[in-house]
Amino acid sequence: MVNNLKVKLLLTALISSGLVCGQSNTLYKKGWIDFNKNGKMDVYENPNASISERTEDLLRQMSMDEKTAQMATLYGSGRVLKDALPTPEWKSEIWKDGIGNIDEQHNGLGSFKAQYAFPFSTHVDAINTVQRWFVEDTRLGIPVDFTNEGIRGLCHYQATLFPAQSGQGATWNKDLISKIAEVTAVEAKALGYTNIYSPILDIAQDPRWGRVVECYGEDPYLVSQLGKRMITGLQSHGLVATPKHFAVYSIPVGGRDEETRTDPHVAPREMRTLFLEPFRVAFQEAGALGVMSSYNDYDGIPITGNYHFLTEILRQEWGFKGYVVSDSEAVEYLYSKHKVSKDAVDAAAEVVNAGLNIRTNFTPPEDFILPLREAVKQGKVSEQTIDSRVRDILRVKFMLGLFDNPYTGDKKVADKIVASAEHKQVSLEAARQSVVLLKNENNILPLSKNTKKIALIGPNADERKDFICRYGPANPTIITVKEGLEALLPNTEVVYEKGCDIIDKNFPESEIIKEPISQEDQEMIDKAVKAAQESDVAIVVLGGSEKTVREYYSRSNLDLAGHQEALLKAVYATGKPVILLLIDGRAVSINWANKYIPGIIQASFPGEFTGTALAEVLFGDYNPGGKLAVTYPKSVGQIPFAFPFKPGSDTNGPVRVSGALYPFGYGLSYTTFEYSDLRVSPTKTGLLSNVEVSVKVTNTGKVKGDEVVQLYLNDEVSSVTTYTQVLRGFERISLKPGETQEVKFTLTPQDLGLWNKHNEFVVEPGFFEVRIGASSQDIKLKERFEIAAL
Repeated sequence: MVNNLKVKLLLTALISSGLVCGQSNTLYKKGWIDFNKNGKMDVYENPNASISERTEDLLRQMSMDEKTAQMATLYGSGRVLKDALPTPEWKSEIWKDGIGNIDEQHNGLGSFKAQYAFPFSTHVDAINTVQRWFVEDTRLGIPVDFTNEGIRGLCHYQATLFPAQSGQGATWNKDLISKIAEVTAVEAKALGYTNIYSPILDIAQDPRWGRVVECYGEDPYLVSQLGKRMITGLQSHGLVATPKHFAVYSIPVGGRDEETRTDPHVAPREMRTLFLEPFRVAFQEAGALGVMSSYNDYDGIPITGNYHFLTEILRQEWGFKGYVVSDSEAVEYLYSKHKVSKDAVDAAAEVVNAGLNIRTNFTPPEDFILPLREAVKQGKVSEQTIDSRVRDILRVKFMLGLFDNPYTGDKKVADKIVASAEHKQVSLEAARQSVVLLKNENNILPLSKNTKKIALIGPNADERKDFICRYGPANPTIITVKEGLEALLPNTEVVYEKGCDIIDKNFPESEIIKEPISQEDQEMIDKAVKAAQESDVAIVVLGGSEKTVREYYSRSNLDLAGHQEALLKAVYATGKPVILLLIDGRAVSINWANKYIPGIIQASFPGEFTGTALAEVLFGDYNPGGKLAVTYPKSVGQIPFAFPFKPGSDTNGPVRVSGALYPFGYGLSYTTFEYSDLRVSPTKTGLLSNVEVSVKVTNTGKVKGDEVVQLYLNDEVSSVTTYTQVLRGFERISLKPGETQEVKFTLTPQDLGLWNKHNEFVVEPGFFEVRIGASSQDIKLKERFEIAAL
């Protein structure tokens, strides 16, 4: 009945738009499409012409209204676009002249929910009905670029869900990121999306910030290498990857996030070395064809209106050939928050002159297009500049092949491919590899499967709903920890008590003023204590959720929120063995737990198979090998406190807590590893040479395990102050007991260089020390080499 209704709706839309009349038959020729409906093959319609020739021919035929229409996003159906499918009224809408892209079209998030998103083949019909209108019912027939989010899997109803990017970062596995990219790309292609807003390349240097959950980690090298795999994986399938947020976005004022992201206090050299480096790799090495401009400023100039960032760095220095889309409201912020433009007309002129191609926001596209047209009329933006911006957009559309086959997606295979068993297997593997073992006193883990009764306690023990992020799949299936344990241990009694909520009723004021625990809350804790007393072991599942860590959710405290620590202490006081499962998207200062709880496991929202992966780790079916991609500080008062460190920034003090609770790169295993035979060749070479490094790693324990071999580099003497050590290589390897593997790295001049006092990126002569270890603080072997000015 539902499917029949959808077919009728589609047919009605086609008829009302004139799409099933004779006109459509005249457009589609043998081997080409008559987009402008003039009966002849224009250059831009000729598949054998070069992209440059086709772009210039189309640009010459476009009116100013058609050009400016290409410079805006039409936010998808049920979000800003009110209509599910084309209507006759579209002929009076501003997109009668075309549109640049449509974002999140029928992905299941809007008011239409799953109606046109699922079954997946339905979405292909819906998205191509919209595309057909733009091809057949606009003068020049310019196809739409369909964009969508893809941070932890494609943002589409019941697509395959992966761990949060913070969890993906904890895998330290480049090949796994390539697999995640492959799944995301295949599902996007099947559904008809052409441009994916992924990956996030911001570095998570302030754990108070709400979006640290969406970052691969705090180190630019780790972020850049994982991001590079995501970009190349997406674009290898003919999609555009649009990394975000460019640039210097992840430094909220005092850790605050909501409306305060202005004036990041980052010096130019630090900006280049840390915050811009992942983006440089994205464009110069991975060839990303999209980028999203951020809505913060830098040194008083908003990025989205900043010629230095969007043109001089991005295009002139890095050779970016794609188009820039704004983050939501980044354009409007020029006059509403930053106050550098007096109105929408001035703001439109400023951002376009700076280098912005397409504006997006949760408001109608005319809110930008009309002010932009007025800016052109007033002479604030030249036609030459408009042509340059539109040329970028058209170039990308030609590269996507939209002028050769505008009707994307594959209805025949969509229902088979999206969220397939094969794709879910990648999700499961990602969940497993994202788990980090933080503490294992006296080898309390893994637990015995012969355990007769388990007390499963905590607000995250049976959580599902608040683990779903709006930047990933809508309405995904998630196996909870409770479900995972019950499936793995059918003969064990699992007694579940929530114990407390993630936050208390006075949160966030309770972060600074601790009120007595209410009778109702105390009763929840008492039930959990009773369950622990009557069980063999207590597994306490705490941390965060969408209630505490997400976009706009920045905290002023890094301790466990609400009554979670009180619950943990009460369970510990029973004297029963206690294991802490910490599921969160940010670093948490669990100082008490680290001191007293013998077994601690961390996971960053592992996705569909949360419960399966964590149950396997708890009971030894999987040996955890993840490593922290961020530093865990002991106190919020230590911030800023992130890797890499400048000399003196990680020292002991007589009247403060010092050092990390858990350092960057840290993670334990159920087995042990030995490092040997570090070799560096040559030990003396020139400025532009590569240096080869190899080391042998042996599994000296009794079970198979993964180790992340990390290469850090110290520049012993330099012309400017550098970091005490920087990450310059990592490989995740899997070894059977007694097995040895040689791991090889190549250090290039890019790895050895720095930004000198003249703002030049150079390799300086001198001695470097290679440090190989299992974390940034657990260095196993060292060796020096010299770069000589030959």
